Amino acid sequence: MNHTPRILLADDHAVLRSGLRLLLTSQNEFDVVGEASSGTETLALAEELQPDLILLDLNMPALGGLDALPALRKIIPDAKILILTMHDDPQYLRQALKLGASGYVLKKAADAELLAAMRIVLRGEVYVHPSMTRVLLEDMLPESQPASEDAWTSLSEREREVLKMVALGHTSAEIAEQLNLSAKTVDTYRARGMEKLGLRTRAALVRFALQKGIVSGM
Repeated sequence: MNHTPRILLADDHAVLRSGLRLLLTSQNEFDVVGEASSGTETLALAEELQPDLILLDLNMPALGGLDALPALRKIIPDAKILILTMHDDPQYLRQALKLGASGYVLKKAADAELLAAMRIVLRGEVYVHPSMTRVLLEDMLPESQPASEDAWTSLSEREREVLKMVALGHTSAEIAEQLNLSAKTVDTYRARGMEKLGLRTRAALVRFALQKGIVSGM
């Protein structure tokens, strides 16, 4: 690449975008050309600015990162897309790479790791944190009792609400605060809902939620 890489920041948290901009501009090797706070804004700016790399969050309003990926690949097929997310679940990693992401970095990662990941994907390689590379070599074990859409609709409204938030990565404490429940009550709804769906792990819940489109707008 003969020019300074043009970077588009896509995240709905202004404070995080500001921190990323400061980090990248301090390196004197990246040109932050724009910031988007939603998936739809990301698509519009990607077409307008033609960035070399997009730092893309999965959780954004209007259009989630996973839903935006296929459209971004059509709009700017040569650009690199590096997922920057709080989700450390292998299901999101698999889905993101399948949809055309060039890499996957956790928000809790050190600044140095993010910079290294950006340099790697800009070279045309794929970056995944070492702690998550093992999932690329493993096949998910099928559930002995696969959940169905009928099973999901049979859950109570509160059970569906709790399980959706669990799939999105929220802790019991966070869910309890948002729903004005006790953490113990949240755990009860979670356990009861998982049992009804025939799911044993959060990874299985995430896979089910993605397959059924329950959290497809991540």
